[in-house]
Amino acid sequence: MIEELRETVCRLHAELVRYNLVAWTAGNVSGRVPGEDLFVIKPSGVSYDDLTPESIVVCDLDGNLVKGSLAPSSDTAAHAYVYRHMPEVNGVVHTHSTYASAWAARGEAIPCVLTAMADEFGGDIPVGPFALIGGDDIGKGIVETLTGHRSPAVLMRNHGVFTIGESPKAAVKAAVMCEDVARTVHVSRQLGEPVPIARDDVDSLYDRYQNVYGQRSHR
Repeated sequence: MIEELRETVCRLHAELVRYNLVAWTAGNVSGRVPGEDLFVIKPSGVSYDDLTPESIVVCDLDGNLVKGSLAPSSDTAAHAYVYRHMPEVNGVVHTHSTYASAWAARGEAIPCVLTAMADEFGGDIPVGPFALIGGDDIGKGIVETLTGHRSPAVLMRNHGVFTIGESPKAAVKAAVMCEDVARTVHVSRQLGEPVPIARDDVDSLYDRYQNVYGQRSHR
């Protein structure tokens, strides 16, 4: 199971490159190992072109290296904190994607002015507090901001984007969508003030997308 997850997480890093969410070696994807107090994550400072399933490292929920020959990502402590405090989360992603990070640099939430935002995020994409890299502070900010919030994405002030999901793939999707709507809302602001969507309509759109949209298994 761990080897399969390492393969999946390795492959998902290519999606960050594909959607232009990362530069050089920045950014990372992690995934919780089902049924164990472990997760897998990108090693620190390794090129995306050089990633292999074997280079993806395994850590415990305190962020300690359990398996692998490379040092874990510098964001490992943040991922570990999220997994310890949000048991429903099985995937975490971090990017410095351009438009979403620009909103983070302003310390401003992205307002829910698009149906795509209502669908995926259920409202505004919130801003988390400023925190230094390396300890638990980023993880604390993520958990405090997203607990009780429908958004799977948070803009950590002056830093970038963290997303969570029921799987690593879901967290990657949230990162892709976060950058997409951040860009569109930014462009809209150049033309004037975006028009907000009514709360009841946001709720209706979110419920439809989460519970009706797409293919469902037939019973």
